[in-house]
Parts: sequence; structure tokens; C-alpha cells
Amino acid sequence: MPSRTSPSRPQRQKEPIAPKLAATLAPATFPEHDLDDDGSYRSLEFRSADLSNRRADGPDFEGCRFVDTSFTGTTLRRAGFTGAELERCDMSNMAARSSTMHRSRVSSSRLTGMAWSECGFRDVTFDSCRADLTGFRFSDFKDVVFRDCNLTEANFQNADLRGVRFERCDLSGAQFSNAKMDGARFADCVLLGIASVTSLRGVTIKSQDAQGLVYALAAAMGITIED
Repeated sequence: MPSRTSPSRPQRQKEPIAPKLAATLAPATFPEHDLDDDGSYRSLEFRSADLSNRRADGPDFEGCRFVDTSFTGTTLRRAGFTGAELERCDMSNMAARSSTMHRSRVSSSRLTGMAWSECGFRDVTFDSCRADLTGFRFSDFKDVVFRDCNLTEANFQNADLRGVRFERCDLSGAQFSNAKMDGARFADCVLLGIASVTSLRGVTIKSQDAQGLVYALAAAMGITIED
């Protein structure tokens, strides 16, 4: 008699590790804590700070909190954010390359036009962010959640998104060309007009979300849908 095997259960996805900040953080002061090349910033709170239109190579932030802080137009290279909290920040048109963000949380922030290319994200939550037109090309994501975010026309080309969770996000017109997607999950998301829909091989999508993929799949297969 052939042996019976129980069906495999889907692996529970890991929740990103929340940042653990010190009980008290020293307030950042300027110009002492302005962005500098190879600057080291530890257990600081940046509140209503203006860090816009800066250029810095190698700044490292550990255990810092940013509240109502502007990074608009700032360019970073080899930056590191570890155990950081960014709340109600303006990161629009910010550019970062070869940078990392670990055990961090970005919430209620504006990321419009932000470009983090060839970067690494691990144990990061993006919550309630306006992240339209963002660029994450060639970046790696591990244990990352996008929750309640506007990601319209976001670019994830060639990104490693294996295991990433998108929850209640608007991904209309997002680009996933050549992305690695095995194990990624979409729940209660808007997926209208996604580009390179064939790159979604291996993802899990709720049935109601899949309806938004019909036209994109039809176009990819050369099918014309008539009313």
C-alpha cells in the first residue's frame, strides 16, 4: 500500500524585528551631527531636523530615531541604518546606493521619487508610507513588509523580493522586471497595470487581488479582451 504523506503547510513568514532603541536618546545638535562623510551617529534623536540636499559617503546610524526630519534631495553612498526608526519623515527624491537598512521601521513618511538602488534591506517594515515612483532596482530584501503603502509605479527591477510581504498596498503600474519573487505574498493589494507580470512566478496572491492581474496577463500573452 502506498504511504500517505500529509500535505505540507505553508511556511509562516517571519515578522521583521522591531528596532530596539535606548530608553533615552540624546537630541541631535547642529552642526555637530550634520551629515558628514564616514560620520558615526549613535543613539540620537533627530526631531524636525533638516538633512535635505546633502551628499555623504559612508555615514552610519545606529539606534537613532528620526521624527519629522527631511532628507529631500539628499544623496548617500555606503550609508547604514541599523535599529533606526523613521517617523513622518520626508525622503522624497532621496538617493542612496550600496547602502543598508537593518532592523528598522519607516512609518507615515513620504518617499515619493526616492531611489535606493543596489541596497540591502533586512528586518524592515514600511508602514503607511507614500512611496509612489520609488526605485529599488537591484536591491535585496529579506524579512521585509510593505504595509498600507502607496507604491504606484514603484520600480523593483532585478530586485530580490523572495519572501517579501505586501499588505494593503497600491502597486498600480509597478515594475517587477527580472525580479526574484519566490515566496513573496500579496494580500489586499491593488495590482492594476503591473509591468513584467510574468516575473511574479512563485508568489502567493489573494483571489480578490488576482482580478487586477487579468489585463496585465492578457497583454503579456497577446490576448485582446473585448467588452
